[in-house]
Amino acid sequence: MQGDFCGRTRREFLWESGCGFGAVALSALLGDDFFGSQQVRADGVTPFRNPLAPRPPHFEPKARSVIFLFMYGGPSHIDTFDYKPTMYGRDNQTVEVRTFGRGGHRNQGRIVEPRWRFRQYGECGKRVSDLFPYLAQRVDDIAFLHSMTADSPIHGSAMLMMNSGRILSGHPALGSWVNYGLGTVNQDLPGFVVMLDPRGGPISGARNWTSGYMPAYFEGTVMRSQGTPILNLNRPGGVSATSQRQVLDALRDYNEAHGMTRAGNSALNARIASYELAYRMQSSAPEAVDLTQETNETRQLYGMDEGRSEAFGRQCLLARRLVERGVRCIQIYSGGNHNDANWDAHGDLAHNHNLHAGETDKPIAGLLTDLKRRGLLDSTLVVWGGEFGRQPTAEYARGTGRDHNSYGFTMWLAGGGIRGGVSVGSTDELGSAAAERPFHVKHLHATILHQLGLDPNRLSYFHGGLDQKLVGVEGAEPIREIIA
Repeated sequence: MQGDFCGRTRREFLWESGCGFGAVALSALLGDDFFGSQQVRADGVTPFRNPLAPRPPHFEPKARSVIFLFMYGGPSHIDTFDYKPTMYGRDNQTVEVRTFGRGGHRNQGRIVEPRWRFRQYGECGKRVSDLFPYLAQRVDDIAFLHSMTADSPIHGSAMLMMNSGRILSGHPALGSWVNYGLGTVNQDLPGFVVMLDPRGGPISGARNWTSGYMPAYFEGTVMRSQGTPILNLNRPGGVSATSQRQVLDALRDYNEAHGMTRAGNSALNARIASYELAYRMQSSAPEAVDLTQETNETRQLYGMDEGRSEAFGRQCLLARRLVERGVRCIQIYSGGNHNDANWDAHGDLAHNHNLHAGETDKPIAGLLTDLKRRGLLDSTLVVWGGEFGRQPTAEYARGTGRDHNSYGFTMWLAGGGIRGGVSVGSTDELGSAAAERPFHVKHLHATILHQLGLDPNRLSYFHGGLDQKLVGVEGAEPIREIIA
């Protein structure tokens, strides 16, 4: 060897080449116990702690995981779960009603009566639209919030609020707060997983699952339910797993001969957990998404035998498998990119909602059924909803399209210590705004954190001179009426 490599062994060369990333892979093989005692923070003294290591909750949790079913685009509450009998027979009638959507502020509009009939289900007698015949069978497990409010009627900022509690980008998502507060149970899989609609991602993109001002290892990991589950784990043209093992064996030999330095390389230590996770996921993620391990009956339960519900059913089944493997937070998007590819029904309401309800109804009902029969529903919190609802009046002079409505809409929760068969809050007789017991998005977030054993007013991260919180620096209380 010549130059800088003169007099060095092959093991030394392997150890020091590639910016030291071979050492990162080696640390994954030797385990946390071996390297954990030798890693230090920037001061060279304080032991380095894996930021993704499991952390104790503030109090005994009701739920260990949360699955957020995000209906991107804004489903119409008055056509799904918020029954408004006085609207029937009033189609095209002009009424005085205050609305605010992408079309701006209005004081009157043309009524679009609900396009589906509602029927009563379950012991609770909850009325559900004909859009959801399968999910309607699970109403006794569900708590409906009919008076949700948000701060923006515009998709981008409203989605950021529903995901991060703020209408501006740069703040950690709900899943990042859960990762930060509780750590990751399964060190071979991400703690926060995001699954996108096959038609594309939502507006604002990765800002919806970013870790914001927190370190990057708390952000969401996009996982696909088919093919390569997590992209970019293996670089094109990279070495095989066997070759990696041979290289790492050589690195292990070198380490045993020379020992591991305790130099305070904070940059490497701060990122080592992320690289270790990526290395382990090369084998763990493919196993997690291998749905051939499931029975035909289970796949049919999720609607995977039907063309329209196959994709979302696959994602819901994968969510159950991830929960079983200790993943803390999973978010699944129904609806992608723009127009009728998501729930944003500005044109033909019936066409739009028949499409998306048909894709999701059976898979969601199957998820609740499967979790319950496996004894997982008690420890898994399931959340359903979009970034806002829709107005009771038409957006245009003709047609049935509804504009955005952040004044009042419906979301629901099930499992994870939530009381089933209850409905809390209400909108006015037209569904235009919250009337009784209005709830803000931060109250929903507070409830989710509470069920996971985290005090929403105590969980904070210091940034910008403030103890930042998911529920805002002013704080918020969980919705007690739906907590069992």
